[in-house]
Amino acid sequence: MSQPMLTRRGALLAAGSAALLPGVARAQADWPNRPIRWINPGPAGGAGDVLSRLVGDRMQARLGQPVVVDNRPGAGTNIGMTAVARAAPDGYTVGLASIAANAANKWLYRNMQFDPEKDFAAVGMIALVPNIVVIPPSVPAQNLQQFIAWARAQNRPINFGSVGAGSSQHLAGSQFQVITGLAMQHLPYTNSGQMNTDLIEGRIDMLFQSISAVTQMAQTGRMRAIAVSGADRVAAFPDLPTMQQQGVDIVSTGWFGLCTPTGVPEPILARLETELLAAMEDQGLRDRIMAGGSVPRRMGRVEFAEFMAAESARWRTVIQAVGATAD
Repeated sequence: MSQPMLTRRGALLAAGSAALLPGVARAQADWPNRPIRWINPGPAGGAGDVLSRLVGDRMQARLGQPVVVDNRPGAGTNIGMTAVARAAPDGYTVGLASIAANAANKWLYRNMQFDPEKDFAAVGMIALVPNIVVIPPSVPAQNLQQFIAWARAQNRPINFGSVGAGSSQHLAGSQFQVITGLAMQHLPYTNSGQMNTDLIEGRIDMLFQSISAVTQMAQTGRMRAIAVSGADRVAAFPDLPTMQQQGVDIVSTGWFGLCTPTGVPEPILARLETELLAAMEDQGLRDRIMAGGSVPRRMGRVEFAEFMAAESARWRTVIQAVGATAD
């Protein structure tokens, strides 16, 4: 092909690209003009589902378009977050980032379908989710140190349950194993209700369980709460000391935030961040988050991205120390 023809062809391509730019700009300026899908990679009724709906409702009011929660549980949140990673980067699909998919799973699963650092763009944090340590009433321990002493006296590994590999409960138990040196066995469950029943009946020895999932059972004595895993005491159990206050240097909390697929245009990403931060200032929303046992945390996208990177490095050390795997 001759040079003049190449030149003319290049000019035509450039002109075509320039013609598209106003349309792209209009699409970004008009965003959102249809419903936004919010993928929760956990089960319906779980902490992530509750937070997705609470925050999604506030975002919907601010954005003027429906925010529809789409629960995609399975594979330790990997199924749902794979769907987020593969979605069109147009701002109409967002996902609930978590300690599992965005920090721990990279070190637990050999065959991940996404890269948590490359395939998502951070929008902001929503909440920290501390757990409480609960044990069966049949175990003769009233606090954490007594439980550790009891566990050392058993001629077997102590088992603990969680809602799955990479969950905050699993990671807290793994960290407890590293810090105390106890022999422990992780038992993953797909049904939180069955896990609670097995604890009450003494088939498992301890749980790091979300506060909302066990408050009534612990307050009525069906299971015994002996510690909080977070940095501070919690409103539902104001007299229950943290693990640190009982001499075990662990602060372990789950967390949730908002992300998009990588490649969402900057104006849309900035708008999502602005509206999330504004929603998180709503005291009514914050009160409802706290009533569910979580701690609201307002954090923008740069800080949230740095937080997730630090969490990934932190849990890599713990996971490798105990040799945990999920596949």
